[in-house]
This record gives sequence, C-alpha cells and structure tokens, in this order.
Amino acid sequence: MEWKTAITLNKGNEIYLRGYNLLELVGKISFTEAIYLTLKGEFPSEKEVKMLDAIFTSIVDHGIAVPSVMALRNVISGGNKLHVGVAAGVLTFGDYHGGALEDAMRLLQEWANKSDNLRETAKELVEKAIKEKMLLAGFGHRYYKDFDPRAKRLIDLAKEIGFFGKHSEFALYLEEEIYKIKGKKLVLNVDGAIAGITSDMGFDWRVGKGFFIIGRIPGLVAHAFEELTMEKPFRRLDEDKEVNYIGEPPRELPEYIKNRK
Repeated sequence: MEWKTAITLNKGNEIYLRGYNLLELVGKISFTEAIYLTLKGEFPSEKEVKMLDAIFTSIVDHGIAVPSVMALRNVISGGNKLHVGVAAGVLTFGDYHGGALEDAMRLLQEWANKSDNLRETAKELVEKAIKEKMLLAGFGHRYYKDFDPRAKRLIDLAKEIGFFGKHSEFALYLEEEIYKIKGKKLVLNVDGAIAGITSDMGFDWRVGKGFFIIGRIPGLVAHAFEELTMEKPFRRLDEDKEVNYIGEPPRELPEYIKNRK
C-alpha cells in the first residue's frame, strides 16, 4: 500500500517541509508563516501574514461557557491529562460550534461565483434560504445583535490591506438582504467574516474547520492548564440548584413487580 504526500519529506536525518529544509526555517519564519507554508505550499506575503495573524487572534478564545471548554474541563476533572482535555474540546467542534466557518466558506465560494451581480445573487440566496428553511452559516449571534465587533474589525482590516474581495462583499450583501427581506437583522459573525476573507485569499472551503482549530487550540490549552492547576478534581453539578428534574415524581413499584420473588 502506498501513501502519498506533498507536505513533508524525511530524507536521512533531514526534514523538508514543502521542499524547504525545516532547520533552515527555524528562527527565520514566524509560526503563521509556517502554517501558511504547510497549508498552501508556498511562503505568504507580509499582508497575508498580517491577515492570518488577525484571524487567528480573533478566535483564540471565547470564554469558559462554550461547549469545547466545558467538555475539556469536565474531562480533565475526571482525572485526565492536558492533551486528553484539549482533544475532548476539539471533538466538540461541530455544526453549531466551530463548524460554521467551513459551511460559510462553502456557501460563499459556491454562490459568489454564480454571477457578476453579487447583490442579485445574494437576494436569490436569501429568498431560497427562507423558502427552504435553510441555515445561512456565518450569520447571527447569540449576543451580538447590531454587529459582531470581531467581524467588523477583520473586514476593516481586509479592506485596509487588500483582502476584501467578492466573497467578503457577497457576505455583506447577504447581511443586507436578510434584513431587507426578513425585517430582522442577522449579523455577519466572526465565522462569516473569516469565511469571506479566507475565500478571498484563495483557501479551499474544506480547510475551514482547520482555521478554527488552529486559532482556538491556544485557548483550549490555557483552559486545560487552568483546570489542572486551579480546580479540584471531579466537577459535578449541584443537583439542588443546577438540575431541573422533569421526570416522574418518586412512586411505588407496580404490584406485579413488588410481589416478584
């Protein structure tokens, strides 16, 4: 069985990353440059580095209450080590936590290329989404109702350094059309903004979840370390205060069960 890769070559005692000697890269390129090189096969420009740095920073952590951190802390509290907790956190990334980025990239890459009239295409997509009850990934947020400040900062930066292209523009048109047609604002969230920008940078939508994982890992490691060093083992809910039992009240066994010998 033959396994093929174009990423890394191990030749004798030397390691080559995308054809470059790894030791020659150490101390000469940043981690973001190394990430870009690993994903795309070539070195990024200074602007691409700045944009990716901003993207990774914007999603590095979002607090203790998100599913990945709650899962991570519970797993560690059961007696597991840091890497097990971090893995548990990553495994929670799904359609509603971390997965929207990939879905949004796919949506934008598919629809932004259908026509030169982005606004009309955005209107068509919103009408289709409403008719078919289709979720528009990258829009809406539990807390941000007027605008997502992270998304705004990234879009502003993309405009400033030259990565605001048709995918990002289409995303903003979608936000406008949602409001016009539904009469309700669903903000372009940070996932949607990153989806537009990374699409404009030429990344395939199938690497979308990877961006979120790369950006969020430092936050997960920090939470894991905090749980290991600051909290006592075995977290559990306070059943009197935090559990709402909605089942049957305590009751007697049926007679045919009670009389069994």
